[in-house]
Amino acid sequence: MVLGICHLTIEMPEAHSLKEKRRVVRSLTERVRARFNVSIAEVADQDSWQVATVAFVCLSNSSRHVDDTMQTVIRFIEGNLQAGYLADVATEVMHLD
Repeated sequence: MVLGICHLTIEMPEAHSLKEKRRVVRSLTERVRARFNVSIAEVADQDSWQVATVAFVCLSNSSRHVDDTMQTVIRFIEGNLQAGYLADVATEVMHLD
């Protein structure tokens, strides 16, 4: 079994409130869930209005499938950010026995 984990830091310099940030993050996570078979959630910076840390995970029996899925989701997120940009992306692939 192969587990892929990805942490994304999204900066939203135009966000002026937590409500605005949460709207962007909620919309993004719902679109990712609807399109890809991954689990995604905001995992840090919940009280910061201009930064969101989102993580998603995928599980497969193939390293290649995990890598392809993670890269596809990252590109999707990068291309669909309504307000903001990806400031940092960290991925990790773990092989579980």
